[in-house]
Amino acid sequence: MKSAPRKAPRKSIAVLPGDGIGPEVVEAALRTVERLGLPLDFRFGEIGWECWRQEGDPVPQRTWKLLAETDTCLLGAITSKPLREAEAELTPSLRGTGRKFVSPVIQLRQRLGLYANIRPVTDLDHGRFDFTVIRENTEGLYAGYDIHGLDEALWNAVRDHPNAEASGPEGSSVTLRLQTRFGIDRLLRFGLAHAEAHGHRRLTVVDKPMVLRQSSNQLRERLELISRDHPDIETEILNVDAVALWMVRRPERFGVLVAENMFGDILSDLGAGVMGGLGLAPSGNIGDHGSYFEPVHGSAPAMAGQDRANPMAMLLTVAQMLDHLGLPVPGEELRSAVRTVARTRTTVTYDLGGSAGTREVAEAVAAELAGGDGEPVPVVPAEVVDRLAALDTASVSDALDSLGIPGVLAGIAARVPGARTAGLAYTVTYQPVDHSEHGFRNAANYLDDVPAGSFVVVDNGGSATCTNWGSLLTSVAQSRGVRGTALHGSARDIAEIRAAGYPLFSTGATMVSGKNRVELAATGRRITIGDVTVRPGDVVVADDNGVLVVPAEQAAEVAERAERVEGTESAIAEAVGKGLRLDEARRRFGYAKPWEGPADSASRHV
Repeated sequence: MKSAPRKAPRKSIAVLPGDGIGPEVVEAALRTVERLGLPLDFRFGEIGWECWRQEGDPVPQRTWKLLAETDTCLLGAITSKPLREAEAELTPSLRGTGRKFVSPVIQLRQRLGLYANIRPVTDLDHGRFDFTVIRENTEGLYAGYDIHGLDEALWNAVRDHPNAEASGPEGSSVTLRLQTRFGIDRLLRFGLAHAEAHGHRRLTVVDKPMVLRQSSNQLRERLELISRDHPDIETEILNVDAVALWMVRRPERFGVLVAENMFGDILSDLGAGVMGGLGLAPSGNIGDHGSYFEPVHGSAPAMAGQDRANPMAMLLTVAQMLDHLGLPVPGEELRSAVRTVARTRTTVTYDLGGSAGTREVAEAVAAELAGGDGEPVPVVPAEVVDRLAALDTASVSDALDSLGIPGVLAGIAARVPGARTAGLAYTVTYQPVDHSEHGFRNAANYLDDVPAGSFVVVDNGGSATCTNWGSLLTSVAQSRGVRGTALHGSARDIAEIRAAGYPLFSTGATMVSGKNRVELAATGRRITIGDVTVRPGDVVVADDNGVLVVPAEQAAEVAERAERVEGTESAIAEAVGKGLRLDEARRRFGYAKPWEGPADSASRHV
């Protein structure tokens, strides 16, 4: 495995394990992250229920000092209890002293100005949807204006309501929804920028405009004004109840959802359910000058110490934190490893239908991060690769389907008509250039090390902002005996590449150079495109239909089954050509399972 050295400056992280299962999932996640060898310094601190019980403050001053000295914060889990229980659990010397428990997460968000709660919602199994709920953290119905026993001003505002009139000011409560132009504007700008940065073309503002008419109208006016600066992003305002329905029925519809505090709280937990449960749900809290990251699940005190908690939410939270720290490539590597373990379902916790423990799941993810170092990819014989190269990808796809193997690199299309090829995967990962550093990055020099017979698979996150392949690289690849290239990104010089007859496949085509826009992050690492993982040494098969990945372990069996598929279809075509009805020919030759071969070879001579 060859990896370009990571040049990012060291970052310091305040680690606050917190309560309940928090310390367990934090420990498991950090052990896994050690495999990435990142420039991170972890500094541990205290927060949560035990601090409240012993000191009367769930966020002691030493923790605020730690937060001020570090770049961001990784939080485990926090326990909160109602007022009476909180008072009762204080150490005796602190009871009756007027101390009030204020949730640590609320304290962090308010004191650090963390106005945006970022909740990714991703289909880890099949890649069908990938959207983000951005919840406003500092105002809305959770702004803290929750009042029981009304003064004259509030009573005058509600006294005409028949229920208030029947209850009186002492028997009435009011919760105010605070929405300010300042708060709305910064949230909308954040949401639009997030959409652009992550390639989304739609931003949905979630509210209740038919009921909350005045505040929703203010929201609409600010959206109409601010969205003018982002003409490529489609915007809309939808009712929260409709969005809840569509999140369940049509989650692929969404890109970025922005909502006030309470609506965002509800929808983000619904999003966790859509993606498979709280054990898979990460989150980040971002402000202009601070941040912290935490899994969405609670502290689950009844489960603490039992090695049963799902660490995947914390691992995905760490990946989100790495993105924020300017380390998107290792962040995606970590997400890819979690996706692989979650999808295979062989090492998962009880909430995903398994019986594995917290540490066992984290170790499985760590093994994936190691690129399968513990389970080497077998070498595929050249004759098997050549057999796959001679087959139509439709037949190979049928063979993969028969084995339950996803293989299609979705969205990657042929740029050179008529090309048909196969080769052993040589994987390449790019990352965006830090614009504070200038200069030519020599990002494609890896070609000097690509063995003959390889098929280069490049992952640039599907970006169309620059190219990762062109005519010069084509000439070099052909001279090296490379069999083709698949780009999860863009190419240029298409006419020249077609003239050369080189098998090129990509998600896009653009003329913008990548020379100073991307740099090599790694070669020889597993990469995941959509719901397909490509390992170095797997077989890549490609033609006009697109690109398939055949796992090395099953390459011979897939080739054999695909050959049977083509044999079955040839037998059917021959029989129909001699006058047999299509439905009868399909029945006779076993078209329901064509990978088993022609069911009645003697009948081919009808």
